[in-house]
Amino acid sequence: MKKKNAHSKINKEINKQVNRRDFISKSTLLGAGLATAPLAFAGSNNSMGQEIVNKPAYLQGKRMLGTLEVSPIGLGCMSMKSGSYNPPRDKKDMIPVIRGAVDLGVTFFDTAEVYGPFTDEELVGEALAPVRDEVVIASKFGFDFTNGKRAGRNSRPEHIRKAVEGMLKRLRTDRIDLLYLHRLDPNVPVEDVAGTVKELIKEGKALHFGLSEVSPQTIRKAHAEQPVSALQSEYSLIQRALENEVIDTCDELGIGFVPWGPMCRGFLGDKFNEYSRFSDDSRFAAVPYFMPEAIKAHMEVLILVREWARKKNATPAQISLAWLLAQKPHIVPIPGTTKLHHIKENMGALNIQFTNNELKEFREVLEKIRLVGVRGPETALVDQ
Repeated sequence: MKKKNAHSKINKEINKQVNRRDFISKSTLLGAGLATAPLAFAGSNNSMGQEIVNKPAYLQGKRMLGTLEVSPIGLGCMSMKSGSYNPPRDKKDMIPVIRGAVDLGVTFFDTAEVYGPFTDEELVGEALAPVRDEVVIASKFGFDFTNGKRAGRNSRPEHIRKAVEGMLKRLRTDRIDLLYLHRLDPNVPVEDVAGTVKELIKEGKALHFGLSEVSPQTIRKAHAEQPVSALQSEYSLIQRALENEVIDTCDELGIGFVPWGPMCRGFLGDKFNEYSRFSDDSRFAAVPYFMPEAIKAHMEVLILVREWARKKNATPAQISLAWLLAQKPHIVPIPGTTKLHHIKENMGALNIQFTNNELKEFREVLEKIRLVGVRGPETALVDQ
């Protein structure tokens, strides 16, 4: 009885958040099936009190990161408790968001020990504990910490093992589904990192190996020691440096590609405009492509996205995600948010299709737009 009451409270909170911004025609891109999506925390009835009959078609699609099956769109949990791009949110507000994402079809959740540090892993662990075996949890190692703050890179084998033990406790689990090297340690050969993860996989403490922000050469070295399932790097309509060899290398080796920042920190979701400015204490103020000149130049990209949103009866956020999904079948973006209605909107991207001619037309216009403050193609060939 207590469990049923807890489910009821969660669903009420989910409904309250979704109703704050009703997309009506926009969100109906999810299809009428969204209203009958299976709720993992709701027993046999959904949040609208309707009986679940069939799983909506858009929830049936899966994508592969190497041999790891995940939902086509994941959820980045970085900003929920870490205070990275916004003030830390209260746990009681974020748990319903994560659980609501599960109910909307998300099975792939991304975090890292450095987020907080540690606070986001604790949040994700608590939120997903009731459905642990139904979801995929990714986390990342690679840093030292002193007095609760990041203190340089560290990927020595003994440090990796210590980091993973902490992850397992915070995430309330016996294994990390996808264990990433967050940033390459210049003092430790990547083959040694891959070898350590290989041992952890044999022990059952990790299931798959991932890399983040590394060059094609490093990908190949690591993959030769232990198959890499996923590479995570920033990739969006504005930040496209990884199109220089990295994504093709993943394609060649059967490695999934996980874009973080797929909506350029909200810009491609129409969150900002040419008049947007940020205070000195905001992390956005230090992002090169958010300088006043850059925002002004990138409004042309946003105008292009808006035009396609009108053509496809979609939102800019949905177009931005759908474009990424259309680039390669092994691409799985992980947009981050603290709001459930944004997750609902993001899932609508799965119902948007581009023909080859449309992608060509889109690309031709996109590549004529001058970008400011973005990574150059040459940076993709160097470990970050």
